[in-house]
Amino acid sequence: MNMAKLSIKGLIESALNLGRTLDSDYAPLQQFFVVMEHCLKHGLKSKKTFLGQNKSFWGPLELVEKLTPEAGEITASVKDLPGLKTPLGRGRAWLRLALMQKKLSDYMKTIINRKDLLSEFYEPNALMMEEEGAVIAGLLVGLNVIDANLCMKGEDLDSQVGVIDFSMYLKDGAHGSKSTEGDGQITAILDQKNYVEELNRHLSASVNNLQAKVDALEKSNTKLTEELAVANNRIITLQEELERVKEEGSYLVESNRKDVEKELEVQIGMKQEMELSMKMLEKDICEKHDALVELRQQLDEMRILNHELSIKSQSSEASGKQKSDIISRLEEKTNQMGHIIKQQCKNCSGVFCENCMANELPLPSSINPEHLCDACYSQLMQQYASSPS
Repeated sequence: MNMAKLSIKGLIESALNLGRTLDSDYAPLQQFFVVMEHCLKHGLKSKKTFLGQNKSFWGPLELVEKLTPEAGEITASVKDLPGLKTPLGRGRAWLRLALMQKKLSDYMKTIINRKDLLSEFYEPNALMMEEEGAVIAGLLVGLNVIDANLCMKGEDLDSQVGVIDFSMYLKDGAHGSKSTEGDGQITAILDQKNYVEELNRHLSASVNNLQAKVDALEKSNTKLTEELAVANNRIITLQEELERVKEEGSYLVESNRKDVEKELEVQIGMKQEMELSMKMLEKDICEKHDALVELRQQLDEMRILNHELSIKSQSSEASGKQKSDIISRLEEKTNQMGHIIKQQCKNCSGVFCENCMANELPLPSSINPEHLCDACYSQLMQQYASSPS
């Protein structure tokens, strides 16, 4: 805490005496960054990584972007710097950019006021968690009178060793004891003047910001009033349309109700007709079913009769075939007998035989029965015996 006070006071005094823009090689400025680095590291929680434990104040500084959107420019610039590889280097670059922007005090106050967020990174007894942190943030306001132009492209911020040079402050203390009382008064007046000017600048900036917010709120209020009036008109219009729609809906409901009643009556009539038609159809189906059953019975009887006729026909064909065979055999036998008779008739004169075969009866008187063969004679006797005359 004391080193921070000495560092900030010494930097302001030396910068005012120098009267020019400070650069990266200015020793008091370098020592100021070293002291701020030690303040930010005090009570910092260790985070275990793959390479071991790591303590970096880059994490708390990244919170500023979430709490103050205008700090996003610094964070983006730090991430875009090509030479930075470690969180420690990014934190050092952030401090330098915030000092050049003359916003370091504002940003520190922002994160110190949010101890609920800082508790994730710091122990309860850390400098940033105690009242001393707010004191340091207040002392940083005086640095806004300093103009710094720092080039970080060629500077190795990752591997710098932050060691506080106490001899610088011891020399300052000895020189201060030898200085005259008048110089001390002048310095005190200048410090007060610069502090008041810086405080006035902050108040003016705050007033401007508040005025801008008031203007924005007035514009927003005017816009909201206009939108409210438009919304009220729209509500009135919608209410009128709603009433009209209700009236139209009532008319349509009544009209639809009548149409539905008529349609219902028609549907009931059609249903009754359909039920009557169904009953007639069922009756017709029953009658046709009975007729079909009767036809099936007749068909079965016809099949049985046809089967019997087929059997009888087959029997008749077999009997006819047997009779044909018998007739054929009889004809064959008759032919054979006729042939035999012809052979036998050759022994007689032949006259009687021809007349006998022609059934020319009685015999002519010129024929002598003794001249006939036995067969002709026997046939002649049979014919005479059977003849009624």
